[in-house]
Amino acid sequence: MQGVWRELAGLVLPVACAGCGRPRTELCTGCRRALARDGRGAGRVQPWPVPPGLPRVWAGAPYADEVRAVLLAHKERGALRLAGPLGAVLAGAVRGLRPGGGPLLLVPVPSARRAVAGRGHDPVRRIALAAAAALRRGMGEGAGVGAQIFPVAGAQVLPVLRQRRPVADQAGLSARQRRANVAGALEVRSTAGRLLRGLPVALVDDLVTTGATLAEAARVVAAAGGRVIGAAVVAAPISAFGTEVISPSGSR
Repeated sequence: MQGVWRELAGLVLPVACAGCGRPRTELCTGCRRALARDGRGAGRVQPWPVPPGLPRVWAGAPYADEVRAVLLAHKERGALRLAGPLGAVLAGAVRGLRPGGGPLLLVPVPSARRAVAGRGHDPVRRIALAAAAALRRGMGEGAGVGAQIFPVAGAQVLPVLRQRRPVADQAGLSARQRRANVAGALEVRSTAGRLLRGLPVALVDDLVTTGATLAEAARVVAAAGGRVIGAAVVAAPISAFGTEVISPSGSR
């Protein structure tokens, strides 16, 4: 119900840009450009130190300033309509993995049940659904308004991961502590493993920091028979970005 009331409130109450506060728009042109890295597209990222088992990771934008504000507005303040533009950014990161145009499973990293209940929605799953829709349409951030990119017609969201035990808040933990915190914390739902077998999987999340959670998710999905081609996130720390980027047309 919380999500329904937020949606209704957004229709009747004045809005301000989630990124910079500009009035009368939920996301201004400047903040859309920041999400799309001013047209430069997604880039490959690598945290340091690299946790064992981390697949290649692509991110849509640096986690700073307007991008950070937009992600937090969607995640913590229930600005649900931001899922569309955030999903377009995530779709750009997925394209960096070169998935081709056939079947592709987007497997979201799960949030704790108490966090989902407190927020009234699952932000990563919502963004993943928007990203899958953008991939199927061949649309995305960084390509210009209405620009066409190669479609991934078989992109589907498969939320098969869940937490098997509670984990501590990761804020303030070192890379080693984060690995220990999430080790053995995820599992594939018992009835869902057959849906993964032999199919390409892109793990998706809103943010990567040390990569510990993505590495654990990759281990669990691979053990269940999924073929993990990499991970894609909306944002990553500026320091994690390398030089490899994907252009709006899909070329490097």
